[in-house]
Amino acid sequence: MENRYGFGKSIAMGFDDAINKVTAELQKEGFGILTEIDVAATMKKKLDFDMPRYRILGACNPPLAKRAITAEPTIGLLLPCNVVVREDATGAVQVEFLDPGMMGQMTDNPDVGALGGEVREKLQRVMNAL
Repeated sequence: MENRYGFGKSIAMGFDDAINKVTAELQKEGFGILTEIDVAATMKKKLDFDMPRYRILGACNPPLAKRAITAEPTIGLLLPCNVVVREDATGAVQVEFLDPGMMGQMTDNPDVGALGGEVREKLQRVMNAL
């Protein structure tokens, strides 16, 4: 999967194992998980809507976040780096990453654009390790 705002792939493991593997690979690149949103549980609770498992992980690399916020304080609107782990309609597990490279397209600040590319490389390494 690749589009204007993200990239990802299907992986051959169960949902819980995928969450653990993604978290471990993110840690190798200096990211921790700030937030974890269980979208499927929220939809069930709020709307009584059943859907496949769908989790949004808010990943943060503190030194990179500091650089981004220092370069452009409003960049926090695009933080943390969202990673989606979800089951599709067939039960396959998809892992998808918000593309931080797009930050360069949303600002005229060249420091932010370069940083977005650096973060994208780290997240692509995470994806490739899955």
